[in-house]
Amino acid sequence: MNTGAPWPSLDEAWRRVLEIQTKLHRWAGEDGSRRFDDLFNLVTDPAFLMVAWDRVRSNTGSRSAGVDGLTAHHLQVLVGAEPFVGMIREAVRSGRFRPLPVRERLIPKPGSLKKRRLGIPTVADRVVQASLKLVLEPIFEADFHPCSFGFRPRRRAQDAIADIHLLTSKSYEWILEADIEACFDSIDHVALMARVRRRVGDKRVLSLVKAFLKAGILTEAGSREETHTGTPQGGILSPLLANIALSVLDDFAQHAWQTVMSTKGLRAKRRRHGQPNWRLVRYADDFVILVHGERRDAEQLRDEVAVVIAGMGLRLSPPKTMVVHIDEGFDFLGFRIQRHRKRGTGRRCVYTYPSKKAVTAIKDKVRALTHSSAQADLTALLERVNGVLRGWSNYFKHSVSKRTFSYLGAFTWRRTAIWIRKRHKGLTWKHLRRRFMAGGWTITDGQLTLFNPASVTVSRYRRRSVIPNPWTPPTRRLTQPT
Repeated sequence: MNTGAPWPSLDEAWRRVLEIQTKLHRWAGEDGSRRFDDLFNLVTDPAFLMVAWDRVRSNTGSRSAGVDGLTAHHLQVLVGAEPFVGMIREAVRSGRFRPLPVRERLIPKPGSLKKRRLGIPTVADRVVQASLKLVLEPIFEADFHPCSFGFRPRRRAQDAIADIHLLTSKSYEWILEADIEACFDSIDHVALMARVRRRVGDKRVLSLVKAFLKAGILTEAGSREETHTGTPQGGILSPLLANIALSVLDDFAQHAWQTVMSTKGLRAKRRRHGQPNWRLVRYADDFVILVHGERRDAEQLRDEVAVVIAGMGLRLSPPKTMVVHIDEGFDFLGFRIQRHRKRGTGRRCVYTYPSKKAVTAIKDKVRALTHSSAQADLTALLERVNGVLRGWSNYFKHSVSKRTFSYLGAFTWRRTAIWIRKRHKGLTWKHLRRRFMAGGWTITDGQLTLFNPASVTVSRYRRRSVIPNPWTPPTRRLTQPT
């Protein structure tokens, strides 16, 4: 493959990258045992590095600096894009490139006193990771199974929820709700690299991947920790590596399905003999196994899953792993999924709606944004609150959420109205309504209006039985993938 090209424009780079990714994906799909030996030249190809820089620069995380204190904006202004990427290319090609430790940042887990560890790489490391991902993702995407949805192109949480809704509506009534304990921190490097080597034979690319795994962490206290296991959350390459590691679980489920449950006749025969049928739905390190059988069948699967993931150095979290019936309901990806009797009928239907935890989290966020000293003025408050409400409403608009949206709209209106009253204590309600509500009840600053989640149209999500990726020929476009 010819990679000797000058620095291209960004549009030319995107076009070239997509064409090469399509070839890699096709070759990987045509031969499931093929190992790719000449990938290093692609990682250091000017087009791949320019696209990698564009992704790093346009990402919201570009404002965060690594251990060197530099952000993408600083480098763009002080050095320039092409000179900076050129220096990275020269360092990688000459073998002088060494990843720096990631900067630790602890963020609170929602609804918990525990904190999640993020690792923020330097901008240069992010560019190399992004280029590695551009090369490796199309190859491994050919091996990933339809049961996984997280951190994969053109797949989203709603696809996972739609699969669960379909299966639980068809007698898959027992659910193994599982949680992997400290997944990103516990992945065994040896086992992970063994799975990467199944597809990658280029020793220089393997050395780069291993170098990022072993880069270490600079803690908030200023000390350095070695990384003997795990792939720190926050790196661009980490989600792909986590998916490669967790594909052992997908392979286990897919093998069982294809060998003994692939046809309607086989599934009926298993049920006649008292054997269960089951399906896996995974989103990153969160997954559920839906069982058409008995409770004991789901409990037995829990033990089998524990053995499967133990080979990757992972284990299930006992407090968070449980077996429930669909009539009891369970939470997954912020949704509550439960079967109820349909109002006015004797039918029992599966419903999905925002979980109590998700509603509490958005209320806490609105409270923080509408604290008396949180915003400079009403315009700033409306901009922040509206953005949060729109994102949350769009995420849950394909569930039974109209009543929740109305409640959230009323809650936000009260919080905003109280914020206005505290800022203007000398004004009566009559004056406040005339000045900030145009004489009615809709809060506005004259240009921006407080967003009402109840205005969002609620509709059923259309399940996609086949989800194309950016490199599938019938849907491929020579434009920037979304």
